[in-house]
Amino acid sequence: MFADVTVAILRTEAARDPHHTELHDLIGELSTRSEEFRTRWGAHEVRHHGSGFKTFRHDVVGELTLAYEGLAMESEPGLTLTIYAAEPGSASAERLRLLASWAASAPATATPTATPSAPAGEARGAAGSLSSEP
Repeated sequence: MFADVTVAILRTEAARDPHHTELHDLIGELSTRSEEFRTRWGAHEVRHHGSGFKTFRHDVVGELTLAYEGLAMESEPGLTLTIYAAEPGSASAERLRLLASWAASAPATATPTATPSAPAGEARGAAGSLSSEP
């Protein structure tokens, strides 16, 4: 499923800028080297993550489920500002407050780390390590 979503997002980006030579070169190379990519590309699926929910695991506060909304930056075509928020009164909101408090009291020399993971599906989706899961 992750590969399907990734190719659908790539197709969306390719349609957004049909004159982006490097992107189209990459698509051509992937198409010649991967049968799986060709099959997925040939499905003509597109995907734009405008809003939804994403679940993260943080090594200090645990699981956080946050709503997100992507806002297109009209003055900078192609850029999107993504806002995450916890539902008021939820366990995630309390964990987010705890994380903010913990981060505010952490020494200034502490280096935050984040570990990106595969993006969550359409409907599911600071210091320390943060990873997302489907």
